[in-house]
Amino acid sequence: MIRVLLADDQSLIRAGFRILLESAEDIEVVGEAVDGAQAVKLAHDHRADVVLMDIRMPNVDGLEATRRIAADEDLAGVRVIILTTFESDEYVYQAIRSGASGFLVKDSEPAELIQAVRVVARGDALLSPSVTRKLITDLASRPDSHRATGRELDGLTEREREVMTLVAAGLSNDEIAGRLYVSPLTAKTHVSRIMTKLDARDRAQLVVLAYECGLVIPGQRASG
Repeated sequence: MIRVLLADDQSLIRAGFRILLESAEDIEVVGEAVDGAQAVKLAHDHRADVVLMDIRMPNVDGLEATRRIAADEDLAGVRVIILTTFESDEYVYQAIRSGASGFLVKDSEPAELIQAVRVVARGDALLSPSVTRKLITDLASRPDSHRATGRELDGLTEREREVMTLVAAGLSNDEIAGRLYVSPLTAKTHVSRIMTKLDARDRAQLVVLAYECGLVIPGQRASG
């Protein structure tokens, strides 16, 4: 059972998400938070697997709450999905850099919400690849975005760089396996090794690093 915590200051939105998520047999909503500080506390109290985190909340916002969760060793297994209105939220890229596993637009279809929770809970792939790529590309291409030197990737093999490029394109392990003609287990092993070498919390941070280090150019499509 996937344990989900809802963090949003609007009770109607929380109620709607609860109804949708609990319609799935493998998902349980274990708590609701009205701001980021309460979200962090309830993540501890209820040992949530996934937090659906609104980025704009009073007192402690979703961005700061995400930082706190990502920095807390006791919450190492908690994955954060940022809820966004997409066009207006300026902090999604920063949130992913801070430790969020991905984001979801609030008007997503019910099936997409449920699938996003499942995907992030298992750490298999960055959710909503097409929307994610567009937003990260837009923000990563801004001149004031943080840029890494590229030396962070020096320890990767050529194959690992290739796999990381495909991860940045939003491909799942199965899709990477099909693209490179290897088994899904081999693809998963490559991704795990890359995350270990780069000290990345999850695949979302691999995507950010790929852009920051110049491995992927904003707007570029994965080749192969």
